[in-house]
Amino acid sequence: MKLIHVAIISGLTASTGPASAQGMDHTMLGPQDVKWVKAPPSVPPGADASVLYGDPGKDGLFVLRLKLPKGYAIPPHTHPKPEIVTVISGTFTLGMGNVADKSNAKPLPAGSFFAFAPGMAHYAFTDEETVVQINSTGPWGINYVNPKDDPRQKAQ
Repeated sequence: MKLIHVAIISGLTASTGPASAQGMDHTMLGPQDVKWVKAPPSVPPGADASVLYGDPGKDGLFVLRLKLPKGYAIPPHTHPKPEIVTVISGTFTLGMGNVADKSNAKPLPAGSFFAFAPGMAHYAFTDEETVVQINSTGPWGINYVNPKDDPRQKAQ
């Protein structure tokens, strides 16, 4: 299995979003405080992102939300750190393995949760706008199983 070099989310931190006045002791945000920006080029185009806490590009805890449009797909990939995810809204259809097979993926509606160890290959689809919240430790990275699926390669 070939893996693409890990890339971090640079420039996308809580300091550029709603938590700019956050102290390290606490962060409190209402739904209206979540500010969305274009997701980093390490994920397929069309997604938006909001860092609620921390900095995914640095060592330490972070909380990141991704807003994925209807019909979105994330090809098989892994992460170098644990990934702990809650589905906030919509349905996140999640599959395991090195080949994206929607028929073997499980729909996870809002309120669902999953946690993966580093290196576990998985993929996802959406059939409606979906928001997921990722909790992990930085630096965050994504490694596509098939290098041709890496959107950073397509942008070059």
